[in-house]
Amino acid sequence: MLAGLGRLIHRRRWVSLVLIVLFTGAAGAWGIGVLGKFKEGGFEDPDASSTLVAELGATYFGSTNPDVIVLYSSDTMKVDDPEYMGSVVTTAARLPKAQVSEIITYWSLSGKAAESFASQDGRRTFIAVKLAGDTGAEKLENYELIKDRVAAPGLEAQIGGSVPLGQEFGSQVVADIVRAEMITAGPLVILLVILFGAMVAAMLPIGVAVFSMIGGFAVLHAVTYVTDVTSFALEVVTMMGVGLGIDYSLFIISRFREELQRGMTRADIPQGKPWKREKGRRARRAAKKEYKRTLRPIREAALAGTMATAGRTIVVSGVTVSAALAGLLLFPQMFLRTIGLAGIATVMVAVFGATVLLPTLLALLGTRVEGGRMPWRRPSAKRAQRDPESGFWFRLGHSVMKHPLPYFAVVLAILAFMAGPFLNVQFGSIDARVLPKDSPTRTVVETIKAEFPNGSAEPIDVVVSGDLIPTNWTPEEGDPIPPYLDEFRTELAELPGVVSSEFTGYSGTYGGVRISVTHEYEPMDEQAQELVETIRSMHLTKDGYPMHIDVGGSTAAQMDLMDSLMESLPKMAVAVGAATFVLLFMFFGSIVLPLKAIVMNVLSIGASFGAIVWGFQYGHLAGLLDFTPTGGVEATSMILILAVVFGLSMDYEVFLLSRIREEWDRTHDNRTAVASGMQHTGSIITSAALLFLVVIGAFAFAGITVVKLIGVGMFVAVVVDALLVRSLLVPATMRFMGAANWWLPKPLRGLHARMDLRESSGFPAAAAPAGVAPPLPKEQPVPYTLHWEKPAPAAPPKRTRRPKAPPPPAPRGGNGSAAPNGDGRHAPWAPWADGPPAPRRPRPPRAKREIVRSPDGTGWTWK
Repeated sequence: MLAGLGRLIHRRRWVSLVLIVLFTGAAGAWGIGVLGKFKEGGFEDPDASSTLVAELGATYFGSTNPDVIVLYSSDTMKVDDPEYMGSVVTTAARLPKAQVSEIITYWSLSGKAAESFASQDGRRTFIAVKLAGDTGAEKLENYELIKDRVAAPGLEAQIGGSVPLGQEFGSQVVADIVRAEMITAGPLVILLVILFGAMVAAMLPIGVAVFSMIGGFAVLHAVTYVTDVTSFALEVVTMMGVGLGIDYSLFIISRFREELQRGMTRADIPQGKPWKREKGRRARRAAKKEYKRTLRPIREAALAGTMATAGRTIVVSGVTVSAALAGLLLFPQMFLRTIGLAGIATVMVAVFGATVLLPTLLALLGTRVEGGRMPWRRPSAKRAQRDPESGFWFRLGHSVMKHPLPYFAVVLAILAFMAGPFLNVQFGSIDARVLPKDSPTRTVVETIKAEFPNGSAEPIDVVVSGDLIPTNWTPEEGDPIPPYLDEFRTELAELPGVVSSEFTGYSGTYGGVRISVTHEYEPMDEQAQELVETIRSMHLTKDGYPMHIDVGGSTAAQMDLMDSLMESLPKMAVAVGAATFVLLFMFFGSIVLPLKAIVMNVLSIGASFGAIVWGFQYGHLAGLLDFTPTGGVEATSMILILAVVFGLSMDYEVFLLSRIREEWDRTHDNRTAVASGMQHTGSIITSAALLFLVVIGAFAFAGITVVKLIGVGMFVAVVVDALLVRSLLVPATMRFMGAANWWLPKPLRGLHARMDLRESSGFPAAAAPAGVAPPLPKEQPVPYTLHWEKPAPAAPPKRTRRPKAPPPPAPRGGNGSAAPNGDGRHAPWAPWADGPPAPRRPRPPRAKREIVRSPDGTGWTWK
């Protein structure tokens, strides 16, 4: 099918180009709108108890975390001075009521509540502002209207809070992506020129990468009309679009050049521009026209062969990567689901660009894909005489085949050592410390935590609800507190580590009361988590009827997040593993190779996770990458890395094993197939990995710590996968298993025959007896036999005489020989003059031969 697509694209290349250009323009105009539709957050489980508490706070009780915090400082005055109070109170009173629903200041409170709004030296205070609006977009719009009106005369003002934090977080993500693209553009072009050895070929992957990003943005914009999308999706679209677009282009272009060179060699077509050797404009024009006419079927066949081999491998690889990313859709968190959708969309667009856009450009260029050829790419006699099976990767493959055990043991020890730190992993949540150190929002948060009483404490919100909640009581109005509620509040206040326990909200509409429990621990300390578990285990009844108790706050939210991830992770593992196994079974016709591929990917991921813990949780990379260690790693980012790295590792596995399978079908020699497959794909996989490393390496120097973590994790995984797993561990294990690599049980052979995804580009080889490898040449025959010669000048035809008629045949004797007569003439023919001829010896009966499927399930043979 894909070979036919390649021929169709070649014959309709101009129509295909025009349609793609129109599609790209429309996608670019549509996709730019996604930048204004990102949502913040999305890390919580929608069904968790802590999420319910947060929603109740936003809807009924009011949030315990203000939308905006304005920090005021003075070097000469204290908060008790009348001038200080007048400046702050007057500024707060002038904020527009249409955008602000509530303001809390030091002077609007009394007692211990007021003390928490003044710094320990008395020179700083803050006001807590609750913005009007029910959605994040409305609050962000109102924040933009008031942020320039909070400056107080004679005081220094700094803005923080959840809304400014979310806005700065999204802006920093976009800035990091733009910065990463600017950093990587130059090195990418240089590396592509070095790897391809030609300027024209080097520019094609850049075009496919840009097309992939534009298409990914367009699809992502469409997704925003179905569900919320986080700004992190922009990073995934950029990283996957550029990385996979370049990787896929590398495989397509390399295979096309190989097929084109093979076709020109078989057809004995000279390199370069042979028509320039002709004398005269007319002769050169005729020679050039004949040269192009001769190249047309060769170029079409080369494109068809490329699509049937590398194109099919890319399609299978894209589906496999998408299957890995689809595992993110099984998680309830919006952050992971939207990133999964963004990743799948980008991968599919990259596959389309590599199998439609790039073949269209190759069909238009033909041999001009070698335009701007570098000196090391130019043909030479020494390079032409070089044995293609004597390269570095071929020798490395044979070395691994010869000594598999040492390679296997050393690589396995390295991977185990790298994965060791992951055994001590500690998961944490995202807070202001993920922003750069000079971030104004982060400065406000850290100042309040360091200089204000209970600044580092984040309360645990406990919501008590039920039908028996009184309807005529509110904490704010000082009505008598129902005894059973006050007893429960007192019981919470007496728990170990609790500083205070106060009623902070009531809703008669919902029928619930909120109690905020302040404690002395950091949010993710083990003691804080034990306190949340203790509160959740408590019971409250009235008149024998139980009341509902829901616990929220940052500590409870992080605990619920981890429980949700651990519950969904096995589902993802089973779904992704099963989908990957089925796809690889369909492609390779083996049940051993898919299982081995999954195990190899797990090893790469383990090494990557160990490096993340070592660098970010332990803080060993803090100085190099300029971030603040938090003593843990963000859990959802690890899940994201798991899905993306699994897909990328399977990507390289498919590229390698597809060529090994191609050689196995040709030779049925396991050692030769592995070595030859490594020779053909080793340098390409290494080059693809190097280019992808350049793309993701720039994200390691982003401003947000989470982006740094994702960049480093993927960087380590790709390095380990390309240099250790695919180059050494996979060949060593294939040597151990030998022919068992291609084992397929007899009951599954018929199933695979109906599901086979492979497609051959050449002619099938002659059938060989079962168990004997068919003797095929190193290169399969191409479906054309052309010989290009320069057109000779037309010459006038010469006049020749008509040939004489041949003499009649001489008569023969009875035995078939000429019988001379006495006068020298031949006698008339007399059949059987010497008697009838002897009868022929009867032939033995011919044995019937039957064509049956080969025992290994790879083809057909004579029985």
